[in-house]
Amino acid sequence: MEKHGVKGTAALNADVCRYYPRIIEGGNALGWEWMAHGTNNSTLINGQSEEEERQLIGSVIETVRQSTGQRPRGWLSPGLTESHRTLDLLAAAGIEYVANWVNDEQPYPMRVKSGSVLSLPYSVEINDYTAFLEQGQSGETFGRMICDQFDVLYEDGARSGRVMAICLHPFLSGHTHRSKYLARALAHITSRREVWVTTGGEIADWYNTMALPRAVR
Repeated sequence: MEKHGVKGTAALNADVCRYYPRIIEGGNALGWEWMAHGTNNSTLINGQSEEEERQLIGSVIETVRQSTGQRPRGWLSPGLTESHRTLDLLAAAGIEYVANWVNDEQPYPMRVKSGSVLSLPYSVEINDYTAFLEQGQSGETFGRMICDQFDVLYEDGARSGRVMAICLHPFLSGHTHRSKYLARALAHITSRREVWVTTGGEIADWYNTMALPRAVR
């Protein structure tokens, strides 16, 4: 990713902050953005009381802030789980975007009681967990999937911009027999003109800047 100028938006569990500080050091050195990702991948957001959920969200945000030096702007729930009040609690806590809703290739505003929060595109298709562990795909096939997804969205984006998320887990795509195909896919993407390789927070900033004048009118 560094070779091809790709900065990650890393979904970060609070427990990772506590137990694996070298990951934080590495991500900060690369200039990555940190997106809050719950306490751990086993604690889903679906069975807490409202106050328990509020405290969980607040604790995760503060742990990520203290560990990384960045207050997280985005949120990805473990397993993409939410209660009916999650978006309201995230907006109240200052989260600016969520990645739980995998139903569009463009950002859009979510309806919340107060404040605002965007949905940014995420993917369960262009996702190495799905490809390797659930579908049994090879690294070569996954690399081809990335390129095919990009090619179609690149063409669509000539009329109206599209966001392509490539969802990676180092314990999967980090193996060399797979990473060579990821590198080829990133080379393909970055070789094209009018491609913005960026982070979740920067996409949210762009959307809010472009949407505000329309909202005022």
